[in-house]
Amino acid sequence: MTIDSQNPIQQLTKRNVLIVDDHPFIIEGYKNAITRYNPKEYEFLISQAHDCKSGYDLIEDEQTPDFDVAFLDISMPAYEDRDIFSGEDLAKLILKKMPNCKVILLTMYTELLKIKTIIRTISPNGLIIKNDLTFDELLFAFDKVMKSDKYYSQSVQKMLNQSTHNSIEIDEFDKQILFHLSKGTLIEDMPQYIPISLNAIKKRKLSLKELLKVKAGTDEELVKEAKSKGLF
Repeated sequence: MTIDSQNPIQQLTKRNVLIVDDHPFIIEGYKNAITRYNPKEYEFLISQAHDCKSGYDLIEDEQTPDFDVAFLDISMPAYEDRDIFSGEDLAKLILKKMPNCKVILLTMYTELLKIKTIIRTISPNGLIIKNDLTFDELLFAFDKVMKSDKYYSQSVQKMLNQSTHNSIEIDEFDKQILFHLSKGTLIEDMPQYIPISLNAIKKRKLSLKELLKVKAGTDEELVKEAKSKGLF
């Protein structure tokens, strides 16, 4: 038997991919798309998790190889013991442990402020609004990211093109006030933790309520609205 030296067997390039989503059928859809991407060139080794805890355990496992690409749903059951409350927190963990990993975030959020916060704090390689997602769109996004380009889906791009006056900006003191409110800290005790006066803290809280249009609402409503907009 002779070996055809003109057609040597091509060695496939292996890539490790992580998918974390709490909907099994969505994971299967991602896997289906990924495995169809340039099958003559790549072999994809896919790991999957279904919530923040299983995603955290997988990332922290010393036996887990570094991931080349990670698909992360933003809204998932939290892992409060490790302060992992979303796919955003998993993304930060991955980028700390595996800085060369390309992160693709998927979300149902359609608020400009939330999208801008995600981009500012994580700078993902891909950001996709789930309502934009089709099989072809997923393949196109994956191709862009594999080629080291950024990919933002159509709705993300549309939101970013909106005028900047629609966005809300708060400073570090405001974020600390919101954080302590979320933890149930009494406003009278906050000067112990925040280096401004009690009077300044009270004024800032009122301003936050006006800014977020919950002026007559409770502190809990203020915190809920601030979280929904990704302010802290």
